[in-house]
Formats: sequence, C-alpha cells, structure tokens
Amino acid sequence: MEKWEELLEGPYGDFIKPAIAYVPKILLALLLLVIGNAIINRVVKLIRKIINDRGLDESLKGFLGDMVNFALKAALIIAVLGIVGIETTSLVAVLGAAGLAVGLALQGSLSNFAGGVMILIFKPFKVGDLIQAQGHVGHVQEISIFVTKLMTPDNKLVIIPNGPLSNGDITNFSSLGKLRVDLVIGIGYNEDIKKAREVIMAAMKSDPKVLEDPAPSVSVLELADSSVNLAVRPYATPADYWDVYFGTYENAKIALDEAGIEIPFPQRVVHELD
Repeated sequence: MEKWEELLEGPYGDFIKPAIAYVPKILLALLLLVIGNAIINRVVKLIRKIINDRGLDESLKGFLGDMVNFALKAALIIAVLGIVGIETTSLVAVLGAAGLAVGLALQGSLSNFAGGVMILIFKPFKVGDLIQAQGHVGHVQEISIFVTKLMTPDNKLVIIPNGPLSNGDITNFSSLGKLRVDLVIGIGYNEDIKKAREVIMAAMKSDPKVLEDPAPSVSVLELADSSVNLAVRPYATPADYWDVYFGTYENAKIALDEAGIEIPFPQRVVHELD
C-alpha cells in the first residue's frame, strides 16, 4: 500500500492518476461499443425481417437497412465519445461544419442518395424488373443508397449511379407483365403470303412460351428489294423474352422449309465472257 502511495506521489503520479480515473470510463465505453454494435446488428436484421414478413418492396430491405445501420452507429459513436469525456456538443458542431464541407465536395454522391430516395418513393421499377436505362438493359438486382445494380442478358453486372438514373429515361419492360417481340422474316416474291402467314402463326402457337393473349400476329411490313418482309409479333413474359425471340426465328425457319416456302438470300450470278 505504501509503495502504491509512493508511486502516486512520485514523478509519474501526474500521469498515473488521470489514467486510473479514465480506466473505468474507457472500459464502460468499450462495453457500450460492443453491446451497442450487437444490438444495432439485431435491429437491422429485424427491420429486414419485418420487410420480408409484410411483403413490402424488396428494394426497401437493403436501402432502409443501410440507412438505419448508418444512423444508429453514428449515434453510438457519439455516445461512446461522451462517456470517455469528449465534449460531444462541440463535436457535433464540428461534424456539422465538416459535413457541410464534405457535402459540397460530394455533391455527386448526395445527388445519388437523393436519386435513391426518389426511386423508392415513386417506384419506377423494383428488384427483379427488366428495365432499360442509361444505355443498358437488364434485370434489377439491387437498389442501394447510391447505386442500382443491373444484370444484363449476357450475364454482366452493370452499376448505375442513382442520380442520373432517377433523372433519365427509364423503360420498364416488366410493369405490364407482357412484352411484344418484334421480328422480321422475309419470303420470296413468288411465295404465297397467306400460306406463309398461316405457317408462321402455327409455329408461334406451338411454342408454349408464346402468350395467347395478346395474340401473335403476322403482317406485311415492306416490299424490299429481294423479299417480302413480314412483321412477326409474338408476345411473351419478361422472363421468356429471349427464349421467344430466338425460338420464333428457329421455329419459323423450320416450318417454312417444311412448307416449301423460300426465304430469299443474296445470290451472285457470274457470267463468263467469251
């Protein structure tokens, strides 16, 4: 005991006494940090579970989870600093000023954040929809705070900032649940148009992925240089669009061949000069 008192009264006493005074505060702050972080993680998981259970928009799960996680952890850090003894009032003021400066420097990021909020409010699309935006076509994989992720038909991940996305043109192919597939098939001028129409219609109706309502159609599109071009218009769900697109071409070609209807192709005739 005497040695301890001598140590406190010695040359290092001015350092040891404040350290001893801060040890309980530091331990309490660490305990709060660990427990608070665990509670925040549980709260975020609970919010996402509520979104799933209530059948709310899947897009909200990641967005609200990130927002709540960020806000609660920021409050936790301020509380921990207050326990340690740091004046949080002045800290909040400094953070506010720093936030203003950072906000001015990160106008693009704030624009993306605002764009994400607008997307969730007005819901021009949701996770799983097939959309065309910013020159890209793909299924929406995720809507986060700053970006939206699309998976293209050729299995590429495209990340689009929410700011330009919310302010640009968006074509949602999934909103109505049915898509028209626009195809062009040419037949020879000597072929029977009515017969070709019947053959192609039968080929489309035999495909279970081609919708019956709206009904598919075959019409004369144009009289081209070497063929009569037919506008072939089947309908499909967004998920079956590409299957119907490629399948209709294949099925129509096979059916036209079996019916003896010629599909013109470029030919070159070479005459030998004497």
